[in-house]
Amino acid sequence: MVLQLLEKHGASATFFCIGDRVNKHSECFDQIKKAGHAVANHTYHHVNGWKTDPERYVEDVQKAHALIGSTLFRPPYGRLTSTQFQRLEQEGFKTIMWTILSGDYDRRLRPDQCAKRVVQALQPGAIILFHDSEKAEMNMMVALEKLLEEGISRGYVFKPLNSN
Repeated sequence: MVLQLLEKHGASATFFCIGDRVNKHSECFDQIKKAGHAVANHTYHHVNGWKTDPERYVEDVQKAHALIGSTLFRPPYGRLTSTQFQRLEQEGFKTIMWTILSGDYDRRLRPDQCAKRVVQALQPGAIILFHDSEKAEMNMMVALEKLLEEGISRGYVFKPLNSN
C-alpha cells in the first residue's frame, strides 16, 4: 500500500530496512527497489545501540549491509553510542537521523493527530521518519497521504536520500 501511495503522488523514498526482515520478505524488498526507491541499512536485528556492545552492534550493521548493500544507516530508536558511531564511520557508513518524527508508532495518537504533526513540521529538506509496520500502519498511511498532498501543493518534491 505504501508503494502504491508513493507512486500515486510521484514520490520516491528511502526505506531503511532491517536485514532479518529482508531475508524473510525478499519479495517486498525487491518491489521497493524495482519501484525506484532507495534502500538503506537499519541493522540486521533492530538492535538498541545503548544496550549493545559496540563490537556486536557493528557486526549487526555489517550483516545487514551484506544483504542491503547501502552505506546509509539509521540506528534503531535513534540510539547509538559515540564509539559505535565512530566505528561505523570508520567502516564507511553514513549515519542518518531525521528532522520530523511522525510518531506513527504511538498508539495514543489518532491518525489525524499524526498527520497534523507531520504537516505542521514540514519544510524543505526535511527527513521524515515513518514506519512501515502493522503497528504503525493506520497512522502512517493517513499521515503519509496528507504529507504528500500538502507537500505537493507547496511545490515540494519527495525523493530518496543521496547515498554520497
